[in-house]
Amino acid sequence: MEDVSVRQTSPHTYVRTRVANACDSCKARKVKCDGKLPCGYCLRRQRPSTCRYSPQQRRRAPAPTPRTPSPSVHNGPARQSETRQSGSTNDPLAEEETEVPREARLLCDAQGKLSSFPFCHRLLPRLTGDHVVFIGDCAPLSFFQTVRQLVNTRVDPQVFAHQSENPPFRPPAHYSGNDEPSLHLATIPRATSTYHAVTSGLVDLFDRAHFVDEVGAWAQQTHRLQDASSATFYLVLAIGYQSTEEDRASAYFEYARNIALANLSGNINVPTIQTFILVTLYMLGSCQMNGAFLFFGIAVRAAYSIGIHRTEINGRFGPEIHRQRDRLWKSLRVLDLFLSTSMGRPPATSDVDCTVPYRASNDGGQETFDLLNASAQIFLITEGIVVEVYSRKKVSYQLTEGISRQLRDWSLRWLQKLKDVVSASSAEDDPSKITGACQVLCSYYYAVILVSRPFLMYELHKRLTDSSAGGSVGKTGLVSGKSKLADACIDAASFMVDILVGLTERGYLNGHMPLIVSWLFASSLILGIGLLGSFGRILEKYTRNSIMVLEHFAKNDVHAAQYSLIAKSLLNAALDYLEKKELQERIQRTESSSQLFGLVPRDNIEADQITHPSTNDHITPASADRALATKSNNLVSGFLGLGSPSFTDVDASFLGLSASLPRTPDLSVLDGRNDVDHGFGDLNLFQLLDGDGHIDLGPYI
Repeated sequence: MEDVSVRQTSPHTYVRTRVANACDSCKARKVKCDGKLPCGYCLRRQRPSTCRYSPQQRRRAPAPTPRTPSPSVHNGPARQSETRQSGSTNDPLAEEETEVPREARLLCDAQGKLSSFPFCHRLLPRLTGDHVVFIGDCAPLSFFQTVRQLVNTRVDPQVFAHQSENPPFRPPAHYSGNDEPSLHLATIPRATSTYHAVTSGLVDLFDRAHFVDEVGAWAQQTHRLQDASSATFYLVLAIGYQSTEEDRASAYFEYARNIALANLSGNINVPTIQTFILVTLYMLGSCQMNGAFLFFGIAVRAAYSIGIHRTEINGRFGPEIHRQRDRLWKSLRVLDLFLSTSMGRPPATSDVDCTVPYRASNDGGQETFDLLNASAQIFLITEGIVVEVYSRKKVSYQLTEGISRQLRDWSLRWLQKLKDVVSASSAEDDPSKITGACQVLCSYYYAVILVSRPFLMYELHKRLTDSSAGGSVGKTGLVSGKSKLADACIDAASFMVDILVGLTERGYLNGHMPLIVSWLFASSLILGIGLLGSFGRILEKYTRNSIMVLEHFAKNDVHAAQYSLIAKSLLNAALDYLEKKELQERIQRTESSSQLFGLVPRDNIEADQITHPSTNDHITPASADRALATKSNNLVSGFLGLGSPSFTDVDASFLGLSASLPRTPDLSVLDGRNDVDHGFGDLNLFQLLDGDGHIDLGPYI
């Protein structure tokens, strides 16, 4: 920005020059920009405050060969190919592409810190310290940095000043004893039940029918071996105690981790893989995401080394072990894609050489209900979204339609079944089944958010820019399509919050659930910027509900506590922005009405202008009158049925009252100052009295 501001051109130079970057207004209107701040065009329009420069997007050379996405679901003949249609279509909607901003960040992750570094070569020398980690484009934390930058530049630069600093950090308790920690047999069943509840829908490592008995028999042994199986049982109990007895959980975790590392050698088996998956889950629950990412890599390499990814290899061990090994691979795949999506990093697993199926059918050919399969299928679709959208940096309608087909197909097979499980109220229902269905549904809604988020950001930038310029958003076919996708993004976030609020009130969401916390944080940001962009005041309710659920998880989760503060700051900023916007609009309308009937003395109007300075200080009275007349007549036409009101019109949708409260019309038509073709007599003010005295209220009810 500073480089642009010092750029000077000679007033006597007549050679046509090309500036390195144009301001956003000149780009949008396709006019020549002189590169100054403010530029000459914005000065002539008397809008110097709207002259802003966005960073340039470097064009990427087209790949010589098309990227082959990983298959979405096995046994599906048209998987993932739907996302890549041939480029022979002439549909203009299919050729229209929306930029996907580069949102990757370098974050200082020391105990959850969210400080962001922009990508700049002069910063590289100071990025060599500890705790600097990479967060990719699709991660919720990267999206937060984008939202923060947008709010800071368009609304208030101090909105997230405190919430982006270090959250309160509690160092984990360390087990100082040399002997194995003691076990409490009475609480083991509750701990195993909690473990299944927080991991359902994410991993499935054990046979539920025999697992509780196996843990009980192991706990009653007087001498327990220090092998991978013992480490597995200790880690299960550690996850179960993590939200209620933190010291005991930490002791079990450290003891089990030491056993696992001591036994890590060339002799790898299924318990070895299970152990490091459980280490990953525990560290995710304790907000150590980078450590979880590292230990998970050990689990993946161990799985590849014994052929877990090949179902024909797994089948050689008999039906029971075959099923266990297949489900172990699917658990690895789901957990890997969660880590990859939540942190924006490449996945460690792949389906290139995998033969494990992600669908199971009964004797009648119908797909059986399986939470792990449903979770694997939606995460594979999410993987395609990350590869096709966030890696390409552009998303087209054609690509979006291909992804939407996969999401619709998944929804037809799973959505209603999962909702039925979540809404079940009978006492005998397994709590882990309900929480597992909830986690799968949240992953589905987040997939919808990911694919539609670029369109929401496009609409938000457009609305904020037009609002600051005092204009209205026109509605064309392409903009309408983007608006629908933006609405879908907000709807998905709202549906996710609805489900989580219901389960929180029913007492099901207890313990550490990093998947739900991560996806809910992204949803709270979506709802907050939706409110900021005037997508409806009902979003205030959904945003407050998301904050309520985040505060519920914040009792045990440091990240959730910080996320709730961020969501609160965004909500307050949006409400303040809308209040100021409404006040400014009301002042402008009061000025217009006072000119018609003399409602306000002229001195009071001038005093109000001094007290509440407008952003349009440089507009002449004549141009202001013309702008107000045009805007008012457009609103009158929409209210009286002479035109369909546009959803993207910021003024018409302000506070959600456009459907119920008419705006004060500009009656300048009475003295012939109306620029619209209609005369005042063209407006039918008594439509109910037409039809020979017969009043038909049907169309109005």
